[in-house]
Amino acid sequence: MLPRMKAAVYYGARDIRLEEVAVPTPGTGETLVRVLRSGICGTDAAEWLNGPKVFPVEHRHPHSRHLGPMIPGHEFVGEIVTADPDSDLAEGDLVASGAGVWCGNCRRCREGRTNQCVRYKTLGLNLDGGMAEFVSVPSITLRPIPAGLPLDHAGLAQPLAVGIHAARRAGARDGDNVVVIGAGAIGSFVLAGLDYLGDFDITVVDFPGSRLDRAARLGAARCLSPSPALADDVCDALGGRKPDVVIEASGAPTQLAQALAMVTDGGRIQAVGIPKDNPALDIHSMVFREITLDTTLAHLCDTDLPAALDILADTPLGNEFAETPVGLGHLGASLDRLAGGQVEGKILIDPSMASD
Repeated sequence: MLPRMKAAVYYGARDIRLEEVAVPTPGTGETLVRVLRSGICGTDAAEWLNGPKVFPVEHRHPHSRHLGPMIPGHEFVGEIVTADPDSDLAEGDLVASGAGVWCGNCRRCREGRTNQCVRYKTLGLNLDGGMAEFVSVPSITLRPIPAGLPLDHAGLAQPLAVGIHAARRAGARDGDNVVVIGAGAIGSFVLAGLDYLGDFDITVVDFPGSRLDRAARLGAARCLSPSPALADDVCDALGGRKPDVVIEASGAPTQLAQALAMVTDGGRIQAVGIPKDNPALDIHSMVFREITLDTTLAHLCDTDLPAALDILADTPLGNEFAETPVGLGHLGASLDRLAGGQVEGKILIDPSMASD
């Protein structure tokens, strides 16, 4: 009989069951990892409240081929139990996973844009992930955790990599004035990515409180509150100059229009947050002012995940976000907290903890 493990299994909205399932057997190119920390994000919370939409519970995923109840968890780190013999990994290594899996052969992969692979799939979103004691992981997604980096901080690596990728995609150049709208987790990770990548003058916009206080600690030159006159407020704060790049990371439906109103002619806007409704944009203004609107998705494992681990090892960023881990039995309550806007940092699950 195959060994068994505890896992959180998603069946539908508000239906995640703590079950005993078989420990997965790694296939070719895979590594068996004992999960030590697994984080949750807004996608998980949305699936908990209103799914399944992304999770392939009712419709087979075209690339993973998964159909049916699924183990979530795409932000995880752990210890190698069975190493892939064709990799540089070894039993006992501590690793972070990027979770996204690419083919390496298609046009986008050959261009280095592995997150746009035509066969892309993500552990914990499209097939079984890290909300379990063990997970079988494609070895290409694993990167070693720097020595001395606390596991609670390493557990932030995957979402931080998403923020770094967004910061790269924004196209800011040294000396640019950059505005980040939204100081939640993803906005803060974009801010950390900008600070890592270049020398920018960064303004962060959010409501007064702990998020803006954190943005100041993370390197924002100034913090502003939202207002109907936000474009003018930003211009005044920059001494009469409009920002070169505006990154919309809040997902609030009116903020892309605000970004367009404030950015300089010939500037760039990046959409990171995803509004629930399609926002109205003044395309006439965009065309006649030659504004570039760009987007971002996921991350590049080969560049962004190592950068995330470096930032976490070299800065106090982890202290700002990592909550004390809880067991799998607290997953539903944790998703309710996240969906209700009651989380300032990142919730981490330790599958080895007692489930009560």
